[in-house]
Formats: sequence, structure tokens, C-alpha cells
Amino acid sequence: MHTPYARRLTFWRRVALTPTLAVFLLLSILPLLNLAALSVHNVRWEEGRASWDYVGFAHYARLAEDQLLHTGMVNTLIFSVVAVSIQIVLGFFLAWAVSRIRRARILYRTIFILPILVPGILIGAIWKLMLNYDFGLVNDFLMLFGVMPQDWLGTPHLALPSVIIVDIWHWTPFCFLLLLAGFESLPQDLHEAALVDGASAWTELRYVYLPLMMPVILVTFLFRFVTSLKVFDEIYLLTGGGPGSSTEVISYTIYRTFFTQDQMGYGSAMSVAVLFAISMLMVLAWATGRAGRREAA
Repeated sequence: MHTPYARRLTFWRRVALTPTLAVFLLLSILPLLNLAALSVHNVRWEEGRASWDYVGFAHYARLAEDQLLHTGMVNTLIFSVVAVSIQIVLGFFLAWAVSRIRRARILYRTIFILPILVPGILIGAIWKLMLNYDFGLVNDFLMLFGVMPQDWLGTPHLALPSVIIVDIWHWTPFCFLLLLAGFESLPQDLHEAALVDGASAWTELRYVYLPLMMPVILVTFLFRFVTSLKVFDEIYLLTGGGPGSSTEVISYTIYRTFFTQDQMGYGSAMSVAVLFAISMLMVLAWATGRAGRREAA
């Protein structure tokens, strides 16, 4: 039962949070409303002023026929599924290994999270030099084993895998940190009980830790998957969507339509459609996770 003091404390906490919540909603809702308004207009610039011509849902009708957008959607899904899946697997095993270390754990943790601390512009510059056909370190290393140099960023069937590798290197530490927190939250007596029962490390990982870590793995995967759908900087810095459309992704298509081609209305329609699709994906993921928790209960 809540006391009068507890009710007053709850009231003033809500009052204190209201301005922050109002500003957050204002900065979120107003741009969305403006984006939705742009999506049903053609915007032309005349004498330094924007002229809005209402076109209804004509921009949305174009989306179904835009082959470049379809290519971007396919490439984005391939990129997200492959990159995030590998990041989860690598992050899980790294987190499991570090959680079993008793000495120098902070050192290993610091080393593993270094890639995520590097600014995106530096990552693009470093990897573009490393993957360079003429003097890149990757080709120099492979030539030691007799492998001929490859144009990693200029060959259609190699460009997207190369960008995926860069993303894996960059974002695996993020998955590692979340999963390590999950491992460290588990009771320590589980490991001791497994040792008493004579379980091997693999048996302990498979039958003890993996089932207990599944909720953390699912949350990490969903969070990282949604953020990976917004990939832009790596594409912009490494390939620019090329060669051809082999690394075209949704965010880069929207950027090019909105800013380079100056089709603000059509670019806004793309943005609204992508936002709606991601929202539906999140609702589906939330419903699936809730159904799984009910079955487990």
C-alpha cells in the first residue's frame, strides 16, 4: 500500500520528467509530421523559396516500380542478416571466453571493445587503404600464401562481402559487451555444479549457458539487426553504393534521392515507407518474443 509520502514522491517524479518527455516527443513527432507532409508533395526551389505542389500518393505508387529501391532492400537484408548473425556468434563466444577468465579480464575487455570506439570516418579510411588493390595490407598478406590480389571494393561479387567484414569488425564488440553482461549476471554456482558433475566446457556451454542466455541473445540480435538496417557510413565511405548497385542499401538510396537528385518528395516517401516497415518488424519481433515467454512460462 502506498503511503501519502510515496504518492507525492511519485507525483513529483512524473512532474520532473514531463518537460524532458515533452521535448523528446516534440523533436520526434514534428520531423515525422514534416516528413509525411513532404511525401505527398513535389518540392521545387524557385528564387530561394520552396514551392510545394500536392501530388497525393503518387510518390508511394512509384515505390513498387523502383528497381534501385528493390535492390537496396535486398542488399540491406542480406547485409543485416549475415553481418548480425556472425556478430552474435563471435560476440557470444568471446563473451563466454572472457567470462571464464579470472585474471586480466579488464585487459581483454578493453582490447575487444577498441573497434567500436574508432570514429566511422577513420574506419572507412583505414579499411579502404587495407583493401586497396595496389598496396592494401589484405592483398599483401594473401600474396604470402600464393593468393592473387583482388579488387575487394571494385568487384561486384566481392564488394558487399567486404563491407560486411568491415561491419563485423566494427560492431562485434557491441554484441560482445551486451552478451558479457548477460554472462556475468548468471549465478556462479552453475559453473561449480557443472564441474562437480564432470561436464566438459562444451557440454556446459551447450546445455547450461546457451539456454539461459537465449533471452539476452534474442534482445541483442533484434537491437543490432534494427540498427544495422540504417547502415550508411560504411557504404558511403567505402563503395558509394557501387560498383554498379552491388552495395546499394536503403539508407544510401534515400540519401541519394533526397540530396543528390533533389527529389525531396519522393525521398520522403521512401523514408516513410522504410520507417513503417521497420516499425512493423519491431512489432512482429515484440509479439514473437512475448509469445515465446508465455510458452516458456
